[in-house]
Amino acid sequence: MGGGALMDLGLQDKVAWVLGASSGLGKASAQILANEGAHVAMSARDEAKLEAAADKVGGSAFPLDVKDGEAIISTASAIEERFGGFDILVANAGGPPPGTFDSFDDDALYDAFTLTTASAWRATKAVLPSMRARGGGAIVYITSITTKEVVDGLLLSNMMRAAVVGMMKTLARELGPDNIRVVCAAPGHHDTPRVQQLDEARSKAEGKPVDEIRARMASSIPLGRLGDPLEFGNAVAFLASPAASYISGVSLTIDGGQLRSISM
Repeated sequence: MGGGALMDLGLQDKVAWVLGASSGLGKASAQILANEGAHVAMSARDEAKLEAAADKVGGSAFPLDVKDGEAIISTASAIEERFGGFDILVANAGGPPPGTFDSFDDDALYDAFTLTTASAWRATKAVLPSMRARGGGAIVYITSITTKEVVDGLLLSNMMRAAVVGMMKTLARELGPDNIRVVCAAPGHHDTPRVQQLDEARSKAEGKPVDEIRARMASSIPLGRLGDPLEFGNAVAFLASPAASYISGVSLTIDGGQLRSISM
C-alpha cells in the first residue's frame, strides 16, 4: 500500500501549515510533507496529542482550536515569525457530528460552520499576505467525497464541506494571478479515528457489529479495503508541490474508486 516513500516533489525547505494535524488524515499529510523535506507547522486543539504527533512526524507543534478566529490569526503570526512565511496551507478540521435535519438546532448549524467552513476561510486569510509576498503558494482544503455524493446521516458535513468546494473554485480564479493554487483533496473511507467514529455510530443505529459495518464498507470499494491515511498524505503532498504546478481549481477524490459519479 501507499506508505510514506520519498517522492522528491520539490518540497525541500518549503513551509507548510497543516491544521487538524494531531491524528488521521491531517497527521498523515504532515508526515509526508515532512518526509519530503518541508518545514511543517502542525496545529490541533489537543496540545498533548499534538506534541506527540509532532515528535513522531518531525514537525513543530502550534496548538490551536480552529473554531477560534482570533487564535488562527495569532497562530499564523507565530508560525510566520518562526519560519519566515508560508508556502503551503493544508486546511483540515474534524468533521461535524452525524445526524439528520430534525436532530440539529441552530447552535449545531453554527458550530459546524465555524468548525468546517469558517476555519478554512480564516486560515486562508491568515496565510495569503505571506504567500503573495513570497510569489505564490498552494492551498489544499481537505474535504470529503460527500462533496460529490451526499451520504445519509451526514447532513452538516454534506453542507459545510460543499461550501468549502465553492470557496476553492472561486479562489482558484481570484488567486491564480498571484501564482497561488487552490485545490481540494476529497477522501473516501480511510482508516482514521473519524471513520471509526462514524462506523460506531452506524453500528449502534443498525444494531450490527462494527466489524460487519467495516466489512460492508470495504466490499463497496473496488480496491477492497479502506485507505491507509499515508496514501492520502501522498496525494496531499503532490497537490501542494511544484510537481502539480498546473493543477488548480479541482477537487481530487482519493477513495479507492468508490465514488460512482462521472463528474470528478
